[in-house]
Amino acid sequence: MLKKLTAMGGALALSLSVAANVHAGVSSQEAAKLGKSLTPFGAQIKGNGKAISTGLGIPDYTGGIQRKDIPKEYTRPGQHHPDPYKSDKIAFTINAQNVSQYADKVPDGVQAMLKTYPDTFKLNVYPSHRSTSAPQWVYDNTKSNATKAKLGETGVDNAFGGIPFPILSGSNEQKAKQAIWNHILRWRGLYVVRRASEVAVQRSGAYSLITSQQEVYFRYYDPKYNFDSLDNIIFYYLSFTKAPARLAGGAVLVHEMLDQQKMPRQAWGYNAGQRRVRRAPNLAYDTPIAAADGLRTADDTDMYNGAPDKYNWKLVSDKPVEMFIPYNNYKLDSADVKYETLLQKGHVNSDYQRWELHRVWVVEANLKEGERHIYEKRRFYIDADSWQIAAIDQYDRRGELWRVSLAYIKNYYEVPTQWTALDTFHDLRAQRYHVQFLDNEESTMLDYSQPVPGDRYFHPAALRRRGR
Repeated sequence: MLKKLTAMGGALALSLSVAANVHAGVSSQEAAKLGKSLTPFGAQIKGNGKAISTGLGIPDYTGGIQRKDIPKEYTRPGQHHPDPYKSDKIAFTINAQNVSQYADKVPDGVQAMLKTYPDTFKLNVYPSHRSTSAPQWVYDNTKSNATKAKLGETGVDNAFGGIPFPILSGSNEQKAKQAIWNHILRWRGLYVVRRASEVAVQRSGAYSLITSQQEVYFRYYDPKYNFDSLDNIIFYYLSFTKAPARLAGGAVLVHEMLDQQKMPRQAWGYNAGQRRVRRAPNLAYDTPIAAADGLRTADDTDMYNGAPDKYNWKLVSDKPVEMFIPYNNYKLDSADVKYETLLQKGHVNSDYQRWELHRVWVVEANLKEGERHIYEKRRFYIDADSWQIAAIDQYDRRGELWRVSLAYIKNYYEVPTQWTALDTFHDLRAQRYHVQFLDNEESTMLDYSQPVPGDRYFHPAALRRRGR
């Protein structure tokens, strides 16, 4: 009898432990605030009451970039975006000499970059524009998710086609995890084709481009599915290397999973020389990405991805805080800017960067005892309007700031969706950095106009046929 009671007690303790790590959505009364006092994605509609011309103001949210706001110079899919804010003037500049005046509004990693590159790195601060926008059906799904989505230990349940947790709720740890899942599952369109380059810039300034054609089908946002029919798949990713010649013809196919403990990320590679498709080794956590020359880990990609199970998570503050982050970076992505001008020693050319004051959620991840990862601690600055991670401080196993990641946000207003013009990954000690999504010198950048292919298009057998 004692053994039976002990077993029952153990089972009860286990069930309570599991229940503590599963959190359901908010009440319908809370969800009703979306689109009223809160934006459709859950941010505060009200600004901070200061004049935006000063660079210290955050305006009220009025819907972001709408079709009527698209510059008339934009005429075709895949065109480099004319800047809707090109008439804005720099309000002020933050540099190594004056950053102490703004220390509470500049991420620690960005402050470190200013000190590492005092003569070349600066933040040109412009008037803030809350440009985030999305289709109405994405907003509708987000409102539905607010009451239905459940946070599990390693995934999300009952969420589909929108931000899963627009209103954070539960314990501090649960809110922090919800914020990260909001980034992972944020709206980036349904299907996109792009030709772009990535590059590792050495301390000397030398670099060599790797160019590829990439396709992403965000299955999580396809209206023909629902949570139950998703089969645990967030998106399919397909990339064919075009240059340099020694790498041309190679390809990678990824099936990105929602709960990667239930089913790990599935990846395949095509070797043009061997004309064979092989299952890729474990592509997760701190696995180094070869094309990034060791400057980016697998879970650095898209600022953060994959299972959150290696870390303990916490919100640094109960509410979003005001921070200067890269925002509305149309100039940085312009066809008028050549790579040789953009890619400087240490960092992307500051003259083409745009920084604005926005509210961000600050989320911290600390490596669990017994787990291994090259980053002991990570601090994420997540744009409250779009749930896009804008900046990350990454600490090594000694607890010292080591790497800094930056996402140069802009609105792809033809969709519309808030994504990034460039992602950069900086090693402060080596003074090297990696850049993803360079497309300034391409005739066509992201093209959202192509028809969505079927699932078979993203099957490993199709990879073999297309690689021939």
